[in-house]
Amino acid sequence: MEYGARSDPGRVRGNNEDNFRLAPEMGLFILSDGMGGLEAGEVASRLAVETVLDHCRQAEADPTLAVFGKHIDGVSETSNRLASAVRLANAEIYSHAKNRGGKAAMGATIVVLRFVEDRVCIAHVGDSRAYLLRDGQFDQLTEDHSFVADQVRRGMLTEEEASRSKMHNVLTRALGIDPQVEVDVTEELLRDGDIYVVCSDGLFRELSTSQISGVLQETDDPQRAASRLIDLANQAGGGDNITVMVLRNSSKSTRPFSKIGRWFKGSDENDPEAQS
Repeated sequence: MEYGARSDPGRVRGNNEDNFRLAPEMGLFILSDGMGGLEAGEVASRLAVETVLDHCRQAEADPTLAVFGKHIDGVSETSNRLASAVRLANAEIYSHAKNRGGKAAMGATIVVLRFVEDRVCIAHVGDSRAYLLRDGQFDQLTEDHSFVADQVRRGMLTEEEASRSKMHNVLTRALGIDPQVEVDVTEELLRDGDIYVVCSDGLFRELSTSQISGVLQETDDPQRAASRLIDLANQAGGGDNITVMVLRNSSKSTRPFSKIGRWFKGSDENDPEAQS
């Protein structure tokens, strides 16, 4: 997996509440967008990415490590491990906010990708996104957990109306808000040449999907692509923090069933609390 990543505060915000972690030796890539203002958002997103990374590393060393929360039937153990890690992140942020005396709300979005053999497992909460560019087609793999996205799914708003809405920052699900959180998981079979984009909303609030996919098709270098996307988002206004990871599957192996695309999408209703 070839990869590139960059994070930028944008042109409006004074600080950067986004965080990301790369663990390519594990095929693990994590991005979180913090909420809460001042330092609270930065703390929440840092707790999120560090907790997910630590839990996955512990499980790598000890595969018998208990899964935190309800087991999700029908998906791989890798996806269940990612869901476990995200639940722990939720509990950690929630606990940290309570220990602050409730003076400041803290929350975060998260999206996690892990590449294992012939597939990628994705877990997410909130409105940070994962996209896939395959054979010239650019698709969003995650569904935003936001008020506006729910209105679009119900047919109450068009995509164009949603893009102009002042409610797009209202999330229906995020880490750290409640003791438990529902984690969406998705699995994709990999194909040679697949390009995945993982980003915070600072990217897609400024650039259209055609602009994003155009940049990906202009260069084979993931780091240059990530930097170019952030530069364009800043040129378009840079109204929020912007974090982008570009991940390219450059394997030359021929995979059986490689023509099968998305094969499972599910969500779980968690029990526990999470760390970050």
